[in-house]
Amino acid sequence: MVMAATTRPQAGSVGRTSGRLGGKGRSMGHLGSLSPSHRTLLRRLQAGPVGLPEPRDEGARAGWHEILEILFTEHDAALAGRMPLVPWSLDALARRFGLPAAELKADFDRMASNGLVLDLVDPETGEATYQLAPSVVGFLEISVLSHAGATERRLAAAIDAYMHGDDTFARELSEAETVVGRALVHETTIDEDDLPEVLDWERATSLIDNARSIALLRCSCRQKAQYLEDPCDVPIERCIAIGAGADFVIRHGMGRGIEPAQAKDVLAASRADNLVQIADNVQQHPTFICNCCPCHCALLGDATKFGFAAVAPSAFVADPPLVGCRGCSRCSRSCPVGAITMASGSTGDERKSALVPVVDPDLCIGCGTCSDVCHRHAMHMSMKTARPQVPINAVERVVRMSLERGRLADLLFDASKNRSSRYLNGVVHAVCRLSPVDRLLATEQVRSRFVRYAMKNFEPPV
Repeated sequence: MVMAATTRPQAGSVGRTSGRLGGKGRSMGHLGSLSPSHRTLLRRLQAGPVGLPEPRDEGARAGWHEILEILFTEHDAALAGRMPLVPWSLDALARRFGLPAAELKADFDRMASNGLVLDLVDPETGEATYQLAPSVVGFLEISVLSHAGATERRLAAAIDAYMHGDDTFARELSEAETVVGRALVHETTIDEDDLPEVLDWERATSLIDNARSIALLRCSCRQKAQYLEDPCDVPIERCIAIGAGADFVIRHGMGRGIEPAQAKDVLAASRADNLVQIADNVQQHPTFICNCCPCHCALLGDATKFGFAAVAPSAFVADPPLVGCRGCSRCSRSCPVGAITMASGSTGDERKSALVPVVDPDLCIGCGTCSDVCHRHAMHMSMKTARPQVPINAVERVVRMSLERGRLADLLFDASKNRSSRYLNGVVHAVCRLSPVDRLLATEQVRSRFVRYAMKNFEPPV
């Protein structure tokens, strides 16, 4: 079912970056019309699960223009505007473009190194497929890591202006039930009684243990902040890519391969630094585990700046029994989404206290940072009676995101170009796993005889 994201009280100033747009009192870029190639590219992006919508605010719109001008030449925009939203083989793309495969491969390899195209290599066959990269997780992060010098600083300012100028992009990320990332509870805060109930895909260490490859790379959000002379004390090299994500960043020189033990050390250090661990919002074959600071993380920032839930919660919620609480407010100050407030009250051991923590369960993302900072063990993480719904794999996540944003027809049109493809098979199964209400909505969006037949006759896998 399509649901609006939970709204949250605003905190902080929305227009904090307007002074960075190319110098004091000067607007960045130009506000003239985009080229036809860039307009076609934008329409193509907007057909995917996460696009790059045009903002209302003038400063944000200037940043939006600048992003497109820096990242996409006319040639690249023309290619990207015809790229599929799902993985295609090089031969199929050569037929689509009417160009030699070798020529296209050279372009796609170069664009992949800038994060504009995703080249996905089958680890068993070595065969590559290509698709247009979304804005998130995609070219907005990768581009900051792949450009250098003055261009990198200019791009960082453009992205910052676009994301913070108004709530347009925050709505694109958040204003639907299925989002890109999900919180992982700090494993140091899980009670022993709950451990048997915690699933492998809910634990960061299990994701590391089950990954075929692991890479360590810089955090694009903190890297961007450095270019804007707004750094924090958290080390930049804390993001972890796994599986296909690790293969991609290693292949393009954006990260370095590490062993599982090293990755677990990074996780432990990040918990000690009170960072929020956010993973790919899937159960199977995730591609990243980010260790995020609330001061710079784009997803966590949406929660406080614009009042949107851009991170799916874990299966836990902060629960203060208050026994031993001394009202220090460490838990409240550590909460990355403002879910804990301090109010007058008393502790459970009848010791009067000036302040006690009060948790809003609708805002809490279950990350566990509050419990880790409590020196008196007065803040617990309790398992919810109903777990959040997490897509089984990336295909199901994309189907759900497309459905909730009214874009399922675009996705299925792309996938159905090759009806024998494994991706199309995954799409059909993902549609079949939808609830009856969501299936009905899907049929309203997609009037294809093939899809109606598939949803009627295919049974979801057990």
